[in-house]
Amino acid sequence: MADRMAFLTTPRTERERRDARERLGDRREVYRPGPPLPVVSAQAARCMDCGLPFCHSACPLGNLVPEWNRLAAAGDWRAAAERLLATNNFPEFTGRLCPAPCESACVLAIEGSAAAIGAVTIKSVELALADRAWEQGWDRPQPADPCGARRGDGRGDGQGDGPGGGWRVAVVGSGPAGLAAAQQLTRAGHAVTVYEREDRAGGLLRYGIPPFRLEKYRLERRLDQLREEGTVLRTGVWVGRDVPGSELRAEYDAVVVAVGATACRELPVPGRDLPGVHPAMEYLTWANRVAEGDRPVSPLSAEGLDVVIVGGGDTAADCLGTALRERAASVTQLDINPRPPARRAAGQPWPVHPKVERETTSHEEGGAAALGARMFAAATVGFEPGPDGRLGAVRFAEADPRERSPLPGTERVLPARLALLALGFTGPEPDVLFAQLGLATGPDGALQRDEGFAAGPAGVFVAGDAGRGQSLIVWAIAEGRAVAAAVDRYLRGWTELPAPIGASARALGL
Repeated sequence: MADRMAFLTTPRTERERRDARERLGDRREVYRPGPPLPVVSAQAARCMDCGLPFCHSACPLGNLVPEWNRLAAAGDWRAAAERLLATNNFPEFTGRLCPAPCESACVLAIEGSAAAIGAVTIKSVELALADRAWEQGWDRPQPADPCGARRGDGRGDGQGDGPGGGWRVAVVGSGPAGLAAAQQLTRAGHAVTVYEREDRAGGLLRYGIPPFRLEKYRLERRLDQLREEGTVLRTGVWVGRDVPGSELRAEYDAVVVAVGATACRELPVPGRDLPGVHPAMEYLTWANRVAEGDRPVSPLSAEGLDVVIVGGGDTAADCLGTALRERAASVTQLDINPRPPARRAAGQPWPVHPKVERETTSHEEGGAAALGARMFAAATVGFEPGPDGRLGAVRFAEADPRERSPLPGTERVLPARLALLALGFTGPEPDVLFAQLGLATGPDGALQRDEGFAAGPAGVFVAGDAGRGQSLIVWAIAEGRAVAAAVDRYLRGWTELPAPIGASARALGL
């Protein structure tokens, strides 16, 4: 370490955001271009290089945080980027979208210690390294070694028909789990085809995340990289309908189902079927299609409308930021949960990622525009029609903090012409593909699988939110990398692909 006391002498510095009012005038990312490298080095130098790096174990990908912090602090940017890319296929995504459980687990985040100046800005350093790797051409395509996939004692002699003698693998779903699995398997020498039912690849990265959080050119260049490495992307193909599961099983040696968890949780209250009440993901998808240039205006545009968002998570915040950019007349967010504490609760000790009150960039913008109100402990009890038969108001009540049920005598009414339900997801959407592949759904709504990601008949695997349930992007990538190792081992009898620490390495024999 250049300065072993830097964590005491150098204050934590967050990545700088553009002015909130400026941001509302466009859909570009909210952060200013990356800070000067000396600033990043100084932040990386705050890392204590702990003997027991809890940041590493808190990351589902097992990111080598102390290693690339040390290299960044010394100004060895290329080596630092290589250590980052060794465990994370898409750090430019996680650096923008991950809630950073690694920072919650940083030793400097222990309250009452030297942590008074805050955890290391791990996420900001990660993002700076990821962006610099692209700028300098260090994150280049890695096509398989033509001789790299010939050994094996698994399903056969290792002499498949993919590049270098690999096997043929189909990946259903092009979200972060599917793309990570595809990239790992392609780099291992297998012939991988990714199927996506939408017109563009990316899953929720494409249509669920607004461009002010992830500009889509970053997704496009990563997809181009996969293509250059040899991965085939087939969009507009709904496996199970356009291509039966039996045909997929006959054509490929292994199938990875990574369709995500896109079945929206419903709100069974009076008036739910009124025109003007929509799932949040439907709203965000249309807004993203406008940003893609598919049409000039969204059919669900919030422009000039009083909007109510039901829900308190990231999707609700994305709806808020989008509605503000569409020039809504007002936006109110109803969160049934009580206001989280400002500091860790006793039941969520370090290094647990705590549930504390966090102001997203969208909430900051709502305050700047004086249009966004956020209400906690608010239970939505019904939707009421206006004179034209469309949504006219949302009725809500104070919620019991324990039961999360409405308290009698506390009901209020909010005017609303657009209501968005951002209540999370219950699992993958029902699909004929599951029966075709012999997949079963568990009581939690997710597809059932064993510890090695295997599900249904031999050669079928499930990864990502489809098997785990709604989760974080960092978990999706980790599962994609882990299932790739499982598939590679199934096909060849051995694997050199790494399995992230968050996955079940024991089931892979690693």
